[in-house]
Amino acid sequence: MADNKNKALILERFLPYRLSYLTNIISQQLAQHYTTQFDITPHEWKILAILNRYPNISAAGAGEKTAMDKVAVSRAIKGLSEKKLVHKIFSAEDKRRSVLNLTDQGTDLFHKIAPLVTEYENSLLAILTKQQQAQLDQLLDKLTRHVSAGKP
Repeated sequence: MADNKNKALILERFLPYRLSYLTNIISQQLAQHYTTQFDITPHEWKILAILNRYPNISAAGAGEKTAMDKVAVSRAIKGLSEKKLVHKIFSAEDKRRSVLNLTDQGTDLFHKIAPLVTEYENSLLAILTKQQQAQLDQLLDKLTRHVSAGKP
């Protein structure tokens, strides 16, 4: 990943491709831990986890926190609502704005899935030393801050 200004693009060495590829593989493997057993999609899981962490959040807020597009967020919320895992209420401050919360059933499901995905994360990180894990965390934070600020 040196200076690539004068080199031809090699897709497999291109950072955005590598990150996307890794994310796709991880997401597919991770989804195997909960999709069949709990009838929940990866997008629904992301929204479920966000609502557990941030109750009373809007759909737009959930989209921002997951970097999911509006259509994916909307479909996930619809699916979770149909499964009685999420409910929508109108904000007391602004009746035009709705907020989302987990139902008791949604909270229970989150607590069933969380240990499975945490175990997967632990097994994935086990190939790295503690120092490498800390470095990876710092590097991911740094890249996230950079691109979140709208910088290339």
